[in-house]
Amino acid sequence: MNSSQIKHFDYIFTGTGLASLMTVYKMILSRKFSDKSILLLDQDSKKINDRTWCFWEKEDSIWNSVITKKWNLALFANEKFKRDLELEPYTYNKINGLDFYSFVFEKISSQSNISFLHEKVTDINELETHVFVGTEENRYTCDYLFNSIYAKAFAERQAKYPVLQQHFVGWFVRTENEVFNPEEVTFMDFSVEQKGNTRFMYVLPTSKTEALVEYTLFSEKLLETSEYENEIKRYLEKQGINQFEIIEKEQGSIPMTCYPFWKKNTKRVLNIGTAGGWTKASTGYTFKNSDKKSSQLIEFLQSVSSTSLNMKAFHKKNRFWFYDLLLLDILYRHNELGSAIFSSLFKKGNPQLIFKFLDEESTFLEDVKVILKCPKFPFIKALFRVIFLSNKS
Repeated sequence: MNSSQIKHFDYIFTGTGLASLMTVYKMILSRKFSDKSILLLDQDSKKINDRTWCFWEKEDSIWNSVITKKWNLALFANEKFKRDLELEPYTYNKINGLDFYSFVFEKISSQSNISFLHEKVTDINELETHVFVGTEENRYTCDYLFNSIYAKAFAERQAKYPVLQQHFVGWFVRTENEVFNPEEVTFMDFSVEQKGNTRFMYVLPTSKTEALVEYTLFSEKLLETSEYENEIKRYLEKQGINQFEIIEKEQGSIPMTCYPFWKKNTKRVLNIGTAGGWTKASTGYTFKNSDKKSSQLIEFLQSVSSTSLNMKAFHKKNRFWFYDLLLLDILYRHNELGSAIFSSLFKKGNPQLIFKFLDEESTFLEDVKVILKCPKFPFIKALFRVIFLSNKS
C-alpha cells in the first residue's frame, strides 16, 4: 500500500474503553469538533456486558440515563464491627458496561465525521508531522493520537513504584428467597479470611432476590478462579443463602500504581485511561476519574490551537498522587494491613468527607482529617521511604 492510499484523520483513538468513549462522547456534546475527522480502532466490538462500573456523585450527570441502580446507604464491615453509612448528598451508582457502550455508540453512529473500525492495532509510530498507526488489516495516519491500550510491562518491569492489582470475580445471583436489601450496597466487607492479603466482599443488590456478589483483593498476585468462586460460595452460605442461580459472571484485574504513565506522552500521542494513569491508584476506581479527566482533556484541546498542541502539557500531578503513593507503599510491603487501614477510615469517619477526599476535591485541612484516622506508624514509615525515594531520583 503506498502513502497516497493511507487514510488520514485529525484524531485517532486506539482502544475504545471507558476513557476513549467518554472523550469522544464529550467531543460530540461540545459541538466543537464536528469539523475534525475522528477514527476509533479496537479489536473488541463492545457487544457484550463485560464489566460493571460504580461511582458516587452528588448530582445527576450526563450518564444518568444508563445508571441501572442507585443507593443512598452503604455497609462497611469487618470481623469485629458493622457500620451503615448514610451517603447523602451522595448516591452510589451502578452502570452496566454494555449499556454504556450502546449509549455512546448510538451517539457516535449519527456523526458523519466519526468512524469506528473493528481492527487490532499492531503499530504506533510518531513522526515529525503526524502519527502512523498500523492494524492487522490497514494503515492510517493522524495529527494526534489518544492511546488507551494498556501496556502492563511499563509498570510491572520497574521497581521504583509499587504495582498492586485490584482483582476480582463476581457472580450475578438470583435467589429463591428474599435475602438482599436492595436499598443498601455492601461497600467493603472484610469479615472474610484475609490470608495475609487485603480481601473483601462487595455486594450490589438490585432487588430482594438479585445481586452482584464480588470477591475482591488488593494484592500483587492473582488467584486461581476456583479460589475466588469458593470464597463467594462460603460468603453466601454464611448469609444463609444456599439456593441460588448464577445469571452471569464477571472477572477482572485493575492495576493500582502511581507509576508515571504520563511520562510516555509525547507531542502527538497522549495515553489515556488506565494506560495514562487515569485509574485512581489507591482504590482502583476508574469511572469517576475518567469522567473528570476526559472533561479536562476536552477543555485542553479547545484551549490551544491545533498547530501548537503539545500533548505533554496535558498532565498535572497533584498532592493526591502522593497520598496514593503512601498507601500503595504500605499495602505493597504489608498487604495484610488493608483491613485495618480501611476499617480505621470508615469506623468513625465521615463518609461524605471520605468520598470528597477520594474524589480529590477536599481541602488540605480536610485531607489531614481523613489521613489522621489511619494507623499512623505505617504511614510515617511510608512517608520516610517515599521522601528518600524522591531524593534519590
